[in-house]
Amino acid sequence: MTERDASYLSVLLEPIEVCARYRPKFGQPKREGLSLPEFRTLYGSDPFYAWLGLDTPLMYAAHKAAGGITSVYRQIGIGCERLFRQILLDTLELQDEDVVWSYTITNPDLSPRRLSLDGRIPLDRIPRTADRQRIHDWIIEAATTLEVDPKLVKSLSGAVFEVRQGYKSKDSKRQNADIANAAAAYTQCYLPCVLVLSQQMDTDMLSRYRANRWCVLTGTVATSDATSSTYHFMRDIVGYDIAAFFTRHQTTLRSQISRVLESLLSHEPGVDAQ
Repeated sequence: MTERDASYLSVLLEPIEVCARYRPKFGQPKREGLSLPEFRTLYGSDPFYAWLGLDTPLMYAAHKAAGGITSVYRQIGIGCERLFRQILLDTLELQDEDVVWSYTITNPDLSPRRLSLDGRIPLDRIPRTADRQRIHDWIIEAATTLEVDPKLVKSLSGAVFEVRQGYKSKDSKRQNADIANAAAAYTQCYLPCVLVLSQQMDTDMLSRYRANRWCVLTGTVATSDATSSTYHFMRDIVGYDIAAFFTRHQTTLRSQISRVLESLLSHEPGVDAQ
């Protein structure tokens, strides 16, 4: 394993490791969640829950699995965000401040809010001419495909990214926030992009985002179009074959995820389930 591969595996898997230690809170203020004995004390002291038998370890395991699986998806997403930024730093020779982007929302009735996306490629910060030209051409092609006004296309000075492992939520509040992010990106002359690592994105949402001039990249390998495929964009435009990275290390990745899931689907280690 190369040093770079080892570093990328660490960046991706570190957030996921947190999931193996997940404990449900059951509405309690305890930050680290409740252990199985603490859960049994809580539910066992509630007459109604005790009458129904909800103080069983099986109920604890069900809560642990339900919350933990949600956490797994969330932490995979966080790992993907961090990995994407690190690849930009290494491959395009950018600096830490180059790959982050945020903007402020002001409202006379509320305190200012700082919002951010997960990554940025500013053209004027890319040191190598060939890299800069390749990404510039991709931005022009992607924006033209989205039917962005030609005058605005010419003014684009980079791209900003929202990175997701998958995107199946029908949360209208989240969608509206993303659409507002896209508008803010265009005002600062950036092409807004959603980069999804899997193929799991709702088709209605995909259409809505593209209609609002988001460049949406999904985890398909069936097309060589770098304006719609995350993996072809990463390989052909950014210059790093992330699909090959995942392929090389799928045994390690599968093993780590399996270990986390087994932990979430079982009682706490060392605790008598009877």
